[in-house]
Amino acid sequence: MTILKEENVVLNKSFSNKEDAIREAGRLLVDGGYVKPEYIESMLEREETVSTYMGNFIAIPHGREDAKELIESTGISVVQVPQGVNFGKDGEDKLATIIIGIAGAGNDHLEVLSQIAVYCSEIENVTKLADAKSEKEIVQLLGGIEA
Repeated sequence: MTILKEENVVLNKSFSNKEDAIREAGRLLVDGGYVKPEYIESMLEREETVSTYMGNFIAIPHGREDAKELIESTGISVVQVPQGVNFGKDGEDKLATIIIGIAGAGNDHLEVLSQIAVYCSEIENVTKLADAKSEKEIVQLLGGIEA
């Protein structure tokens, strides 16, 4: 199964808070058949304890370690948020314009996370994701990421 399909990408969304953004990234994972619906709650719980904001306007929400049994297969979702959504805690300002939801089956989690982190460490790549005009373009940009 491909880990990123066009159906797992949503463009031009806006959210009033990070919880709604995480729910959307999780919903795409559920709809794609990668995770069970309960995985979304695990994503929200992780965010409460450890921020998934990675810098460079990227947040990578994912479930807690104990949610592995809720993962059907490895997959990612991408939500483009042109106005950004704050992933900071306690008044910190950590604006994310690209939200990448991750579900890593077995030992895939760290490999997929690492590939995304390397890709997004280049601000030009983040700009391309933020400026993408189609779901297909996002899939092409992230096409090198695999489990």
